[in-house]
Amino acid sequence: MKRTLIIILALILIPAASLTGCLDTDRLSGAVTVTIMGRKSDLAKSYMTRIFRMYEEKTGNRIKPVSFEDAEFEEKAAERFASGDVPDIFMHFHNSDLARFDVEGNFRYLNDQQWVDELTEGTLAYCLDADGNLLGLPYWENSVSGCYYNKTVLDSLGLRPATNQAEFDALCRAIAAAGYTPLCWPADGSAWMVQFALDPVFADNTELLRKINKNEITYADIPQVADMVRWIGDAADSGWFGQDYLRVGIDDISRIMGSGGAVMTFIWDTWFYTDLAADGRYTVDDFALMPAFLNTVDGGTYEGGNLNMMMVNKNGKHVDACLDFLSFCATEENYNAAFDGISTVKCFKGQTTNIQSPMVTDAAASVEANLRASTAVSKIVGYSDENVASALESLFRKKTDTAGCVALLDKYRIEAARNQGAEGF
Repeated sequence: MKRTLIIILALILIPAASLTGCLDTDRLSGAVTVTIMGRKSDLAKSYMTRIFRMYEEKTGNRIKPVSFEDAEFEEKAAERFASGDVPDIFMHFHNSDLARFDVEGNFRYLNDQQWVDELTEGTLAYCLDADGNLLGLPYWENSVSGCYYNKTVLDSLGLRPATNQAEFDALCRAIAAAGYTPLCWPADGSAWMVQFALDPVFADNTELLRKINKNEITYADIPQVADMVRWIGDAADSGWFGQDYLRVGIDDISRIMGSGGAVMTFIWDTWFYTDLAADGRYTVDDFALMPAFLNTVDGGTYEGGNLNMMMVNKNGKHVDACLDFLSFCATEENYNAAFDGISTVKCFKGQTTNIQSPMVTDAAASVEANLRASTAVSKIVGYSDENVASALESLFRKKTDTAGCVALLDKYRIEAARNQGAEGF
């Protein structure tokens, strides 16, 4: 009887022991589970799931995504951080919302990592804070923003792309005289175009950036800001944005550009592959690229991509494992496998398997000469596209003039900086 009970007890305990073994696999094998927090759609990108799978297969460690719906991400992630629940790795774009997450207190600067030299110059610049610290590993689709124009329409009108501000203004006048709308400007809630105008102002003069971020000067002290606002207001008044631009939002651009409702727009190359409707009169093959001209730099400018960064929690239990994972991601063999067939400008010098847009490669010399890292949205303290759109709406609706619009841009920026607890504000 006693022997029978022992056998029964053993039969009961064996499955339990097996289950415990499964639960303790990481502990017994020395494997580590790394948590990565990000937007649901971001973490589901094919190149992200590829690199996660490759890392797990090659190291035995695990990647555990912690995701939130895109629209809820900033709020939900901030709540987690406030409760002390900080992931091992945090994925975030380098924009004003990042200030909500106490970058200095939570994240390890990555200046000393061996893979830094693997990054292209523009990619590296995007991920640096105002003091030159590298905040994260950029692992994302890279794009080139500028003025994308319908070359089929321009050719039919006998017109050529511009190479300076005066030529661009003359081009807009000629397009309008021919009965076309020169520019699709989505004034209903969008203002990323202003980033392109401000990038050269601050990327080309880091002292201006330092002073505005210390609240030593304002936009009102920088003549190029007023030059930009004046140009935008004059362009709208001249009909260069069309008659309904105040009702045009981001979701309307595809219809307008695909139908020929406008000849040019300030946007990025990947948009044509992800958003331009396939059933329009014009396709991606009808478009080409020149610099964006918004009256702040004569030769125009291109903006480098806004990139999702993987940032390491310096207070976590798995800092070394996180750094190893980032090194794995930044290894040439691995990033080429992850981004194989992805339409993107390269983030890494050794990136070869990505597909680059012919629009960008055809304009390569111009892009090389006039490309700036995305600077306004990532490095100006308190910068917000939403606030910029609000200030411009006041201008467009004649509630204010150029000086008043600049004052609003300063007011909103300074209020946001104060709310973020920025030093000097």
